Amino acid sequence: MIFPIILSGGSGSRLWPVSREHYPKQFLNLHKDDRSLLQEAAERLKNVDDTSAPLVVCNEEHRFLVAEQMHQIGHQQAQIVLEPVGRNTAPALALAALVARHADAEAEMLVMPADHVIKDEQVFADAVAKGRSLLQEGKLVTFGITPSSPQTGYGYIKRGQPLQDGYAVEAFVEKPDLARAEQYLASGEYLWNSGIFLFKATDYLAALAQYAPDILDVCERAFEARSEDLDFVRVDSAIFEQCRSESIDYAVMEHTQQAAVVPMDPTWSDIGAWDALHTLKADADKQNGNATHGDVMLHNTHNSLIHSESRLVAAVGVKDLVIVETDDAVLVADRHHAQDTKLIVNALNAAGRKESQSHQRVYRPWGNYRTMVLTDSFQVKEIVVNPGAKLSLQMHHHRAEHWVVVKGTAKVTQGEGHGDLSKLKSFLLSEDQSTYIPLGTVHRLENPGVIPLHLIEVQTGSYLGEDDIVRYNDEYGRE
Repeated sequence: MIFPIILSGGSGSRLWPVSREHYPKQFLNLHKDDRSLLQEAAERLKNVDDTSAPLVVCNEEHRFLVAEQMHQIGHQQAQIVLEPVGRNTAPALALAALVARHADAEAEMLVMPADHVIKDEQVFADAVAKGRSLLQEGKLVTFGITPSSPQTGYGYIKRGQPLQDGYAVEAFVEKPDLARAEQYLASGEYLWNSGIFLFKATDYLAALAQYAPDILDVCERAFEARSEDLDFVRVDSAIFEQCRSESIDYAVMEHTQQAAVVPMDPTWSDIGAWDALHTLKADADKQNGNATHGDVMLHNTHNSLIHSESRLVAAVGVKDLVIVETDDAVLVADRHHAQDTKLIVNALNAAGRKESQSHQRVYRPWGNYRTMVLTDSFQVKEIVVNPGAKLSLQMHHHRAEHWVVVKGTAKVTQGEGHGDLSKLKSFLLSEDQSTYIPLGTVHRLENPGVIPLHLIEVQTGSYLGEDDIVRYNDEYGRE
């Protein structure tokens, strides 16, 4: 049986300001309006025979986003393996292989990044079927994209001797300059490296034991000390942090004699930067070559990407631009320099600015909130609580809160004194009703209804940071 492994790491910094560290590109609807890239990856499996529920590898920060998005598309049985820290793809896949082997000694792993687009899913499924024929020979299969242009942003794979339904890998090649990329394209011997793999879990672990035994040792010990709760498999954090960071290409694929490649041409993109998204979507405007999203108006504009999140964006008399608007940042870039957006993110990080990490709307396992006004002494938020969800039972040392329900029904649990857990009372609030939570009062907010609860929260106090929370009880295992 094939165990689909979806790698959901990375921050997608070249797609800033839409993609951010706490809500990166794999969770965004960049290609389809009704599906995130992560959900597209999971849905792609419907054309692949003999698959189990997906297994997603992600970091702790994104665990509830992954769980919610998997549940939204009916993958309630998806397992989620949590990496305490990022250590690149070789250790991540070691953990996935250990989970898969634990479930099935003959498990086959189909490894897919969560943030790629594949338009022709049947071509992809056919390539996977060809790859399975190579597994019986102990091959570690990767999938190469038939190149359509001399791209300098992708690694390449050089084909070797023909095999059944594929080729031996002669070499993995780093991202080339333009002249070399043109030579690769002209030769017909090179494929783009897609980062998609297929192999038996036992074969991958054996290759790690041969070429990167230190990685395997740490991952095995961290896996043995694992715990499980809700949808999550948690490996031992202290042990896993000892693992070195390494990609599967460097750790295994460039060393093994068992590497094989299956060519495919399913109209693929890794959406590595805004120019790649422009290429993917500009076909909709064949006359002017523009790609748009949201409330956009154009006049005499050509070969540009204009992306609006929260307001009207108008472009007049421009060409070859990327214009991206969110509620707290605007990016304007030459489309041919879109890869350099990452340099802006690096500068934001160096300056300690939050725009590189979070949007105005922040997602939590119970729903989300959006900061509307923030000053030194008060803050106004819009809070949305999902049906049946509840926030933790908590208390704040430095702020008081005033809640006004604008849609739905709120159930409020509240103590009577400072930090008093002995006399909790609960009551309901409907639309246009409000309550006041004094500083130091134990409280909880939940949505007992069947529609999302929307309320306005006004915070006042000397310190308004999100770390001013003392949790007494939490449904989601947060400290």
